[in-house]
Amino acid sequence: MRHGDKINNLGRKKAHRVALLSNLAIALITHKRIVTTLAKAKALRTYVEPLLTKTKKGDSKETISHQHRVVFSHLQNKEAVKELFTVVAPKISSRPGGYTRIIRLGIRPGDNAEQAMIELVDFNEVYGKHIVAATAEATETAEPVKKTRRSGGAKKKATTDSAETTESTEETPEEA
Repeated sequence: MRHGDKINNLGRKKAHRVALLSNLAIALITHKRIVTTLAKAKALRTYVEPLLTKTKKGDSKETISHQHRVVFSHLQNKEAVKELFTVVAPKISSRPGGYTRIIRLGIRPGDNAEQAMIELVDFNEVYGKHIVAATAEATETAEPVKKTRRSGGAKKKATTDSAETTESTEETPEEA
């Protein structure tokens, strides 16, 4: 039984799991989105989001350099840490959390593993402003829908009433 075991071990020993998550985090930071299995994506989210939070902390020079050292101890990659603090940190500075998005992609044909794409939310231009603007315009122009307790009750009644009127109009020319 796994009572209270909140860590997904991913079928690996601790050292292998830490190396895997570190490499996935480096790839995510440098490429802004990666495709992996769903279980690895969920484990990566819990690993990388605290690191992204650490990039936002710090007002003084000592605090910032300390955060650099802490993040470097997790990633062990100078280029990724530099990218994180110079490119990623300014974009996520106003976001209170939820820096990553996981999108399910279906199953992989070879081994039937469920695939997922994990990406940094602020670096997706397709998903961001255009969809929000389109949904805002759609809600403004759409007329309000009458809410009933029964699902589709008003629609069913309207269609049956219109069907009865068409039947009655069809009968009149035949009778004449």
